Amino acid sequence: MTTAKDLFIIAMDLKHSVGQGDLSLALAGAELIDLIGAGAVAVDGDRIVPGEQPTLDDRLMGEAAAGLTRQAPFEQIEDWLWRRGRDLSAAYQAALEENGELKPQRSGRLPFGSERLEPVDTPASRRAADRWKEKEPVLAALASAAGIDDDRSDEEPGLDDEAVTTVLAAVHDAVMELEAVRQRRTIENAAFANLWRGP
Repeated sequence: MTTAKDLFIIAMDLKHSVGQGDLSLALAGAELIDLIGAGAVAVDGDRIVPGEQPTLDDRLMGEAAAGLTRQAPFEQIEDWLWRRGRDLSAAYQAALEENGELKPQRSGRLPFGSERLEPVDTPASRRAADRWKEKEPVLAALASAAGIDDDRSDEEPGLDDEAVTTVLAAVHDAVMELEAVRQRRTIENAAFANLWRGP
């Protein structure tokens, strides 16, 4: 399992209402952190410098590695998050459903009630839950960026890896930028509706 899959499982399991865009950006950050851990990339300032093409047994991580920009000037972390993050939560949902790691859970008593997905009890889902319970710093920071806080303390997790810290900061910035775009659209839509309504 990867940090991104663990993050997705936590988001499903805690039944928090998480914005798909926020979660997708955090998943892209999680993939990048795992690529750093695998030695597939390094971070130079705010740029992603690819290393050796790793052999990855996870299809989505393989896609992430294959999508790296391998010519200088290398891609900026923020640009990577937006590009890779596009619809990434849907891709993780499809992959986990395909592997039988997510199952539909009907809400309400009626057989035609609305369906939501929940993680199946597997070794992978238990591992994700254990990482969450242990407040593993990277997973906790990514979850916080995606809006999954679960009443956790406001203390910043202690991270001693500068590259990981840089990626986490970029994820937080991207999520804040997405929220600013949402707010701007809401204001513009409200102003447009008032214009049509008239005095």
